[in-house]
Amino acid sequence: MSGDVIVTVTLNAALHVAYTAGDLAAEGINPVSRPSYRAGGRGVTVARVLRAFGHDVLAAGLAGGAAGELIREDLAKSGVPTAFTLIRGESRRFFRFAGPDPAGPVMRFGEPGPYITTEELGRFAADYRRLMAGAAAVVLCGSLPDGLPADTYGSLVTYAAEAGVPVILDAGGEELKHAVGHGPDLVVVETSSAEPGPEALGAALVRMGAGAAAVAAGGLVRAVTAAGEWTARVEAADVDPAYPPARGALVAGLVPGQLLGWSWPDRLRHALALAAGGAGAWTKAPGAPEDRDQVDLAAYERLLDAVRVEPSGQHAQ
Repeated sequence: MSGDVIVTVTLNAALHVAYTAGDLAAEGINPVSRPSYRAGGRGVTVARVLRAFGHDVLAAGLAGGAAGELIREDLAKSGVPTAFTLIRGESRRFFRFAGPDPAGPVMRFGEPGPYITTEELGRFAADYRRLMAGAAAVVLCGSLPDGLPADTYGSLVTYAAEAGVPVILDAGGEELKHAVGHGPDLVVVETSSAEPGPEALGAALVRMGAGAAAVAAGGLVRAVTAAGEWTARVEAADVDPAYPPARGALVAGLVPGQLLGWSWPDRLRHALALAAGGAGAWTKAPGAPEDRDQVDLAAYERLLDAVRVEPSGQHAQ
């Protein structure tokens, strides 16, 4: 490791804008409250959760316009330092309109993200390589905005490896296909029942170049590594066994063990306890925000004992 700071990278950062409204009417003007703002994007969520656990973090990526300024201001209020590369375009915004009843209907709207120019990508790449000089690890998260090539994460993995910095990659689609061959230390993905099972997907990612893979499928997480395979789930009365864990919190929970060399059962216990309740309720309440980044230490400690980790595959024999 070359430093002490965990750098998170969010190339498609977002600003969540929430309003409280009365009963919505199709005609006339619907009065709403003043907006509340919250920085979003999975890398931002990872940084916020890690900071709440006392880790030194630095949130980097791309941000622009008034929305980008509000993203940086909100993270500063949470005690999360930032090093976003400024872009000319406006960072995307998500709007949420909900009534005073928490169980009532919610309306959501999302803007497209900015287009990133070649010059802006070049400036970010230079900033990123400078950040690697002081990084203990880097977490690459989320979708890519328009204008960035699909192999962007692959290049970032290579730059980090050249600096001796471990990489945790949380991506999907073409971005994942291009990046995994560059050898990230850990890949975190999510699959559904319509896709290959977690065992097959995790093994495939390791064959393609990942040092290890953690695959979330419904309410369980399967870890596939060269040393073994494990399946983890939460068995608690207030946790829906079929509902997937909070993705950003799951990624954040896997980072300390990657850095400190914890056993995989211990990594999975920490990550699932955090994702199941330590960073917000596992079962999403109607209208609840998708990114759960508020750490509940009491829930985390209670759920640690509820995480069941079992060896699987040939290592279970």
